This record gives sequence, structure tokens and C-alpha cells, in this order.
Amino acid sequence: MNRDEKIRVSVERISDVFRKKPSSAFNTKRATGRIENGLVCEARQDGHTATMDMPEAIGGDGSAPSPGFHIRVGLVGCIAVGIKLTAAREGLDIDAIDVDVEMDFDDAAMIGVSDNTAAPLETRVTIKIESRAAWEEVTAMVDRALERDPYFIAFRDAQPLKTKVLAA
Repeated sequence: MNRDEKIRVSVERISDVFRKKPSSAFNTKRATGRIENGLVCEARQDGHTATMDMPEAIGGDGSAPSPGFHIRVGLVGCIAVGIKLTAAREGLDIDAIDVDVEMDFDDAAMIGVSDNTAAPLETRVTIKIESRAAWEEVTAMVDRALERDPYFIAFRDAQPLKTKVLAA
């Protein structure tokens, strides 16, 4: 069984589970992080860890990628994986997928010396696909994949975000 066939079989199996028991599709993911000294943050989820730091120019040590790095590469990965999953499920041969995410910022807003938002001013996603399939089929499949991509949608659409601050 090739990789695409394995992906298709796996997605079909889990889809069947979700159809039979829709409540099994709902879950909550929780990540935790802690900063003790400087700007180095150790974050954890599901047994995995990520270390983040800020560049020296903003007071960090530059010892690890910034939180923004993880967000951007997470978005890249989510889009690429979502397209590959959709293509495999639909039996569309894809040889390679390249995803490029660019975000523009006003860095002064993050430290409070600009009236702009600290959020990205614009995010651009470029997707390059190598496939022998008809281009119309490829682009239609990408549209379907993006409509199911949780992090693409999270960036594209506003959503509720609740914050709670607790004393330690």
C-alpha cells in the first residue's frame, strides 16, 4: 500500500467512526507554557515540547524561534497536510505541495508605541502544487481542503476568544 492509499484508508476509517458516533469528533486540545527567567517560554502539549524566545533586539536571547515562527510554520503545515489529506481521500495524485506564508506587521504596535494593531496587517498564503491531474480538479480540491482547514479558517475568520487571568 503506497502512502496516499494509507492516508485515504485512514481518513475513510476515521470518517466512518465520526459518522457512526458524531460525538467522538469533538475534542479539546490544551497546550501549556511557562516563562520563569527572561523571555524563554517552554510550552507543552501531548507529550511534545517547544521552546520559544524573542530576538535580542526586544530583550530576548534569540536562543529559540519566536512564538510567531511556530504560528507561521504551523499554518504552513496545516495547509499542506490538509491539502494532501484531501487529495489522497479524493484519489487525486499530488507529487508535491509547497506552502508559503507571509505576514506583515507593525512591530511598534506590539510594544505599544504605534496606533496600529499588533495583529498581522496582512497575511498572504501562496500554494504551489505539482500534479499531473487536470488543473481545474486540483484547484477545486484545494478550495475544498481550505474550507476544512481549522487553522486557515482561524486566521481567515474572527472567532470567540475567552481570556481568564488567575493569581498563582
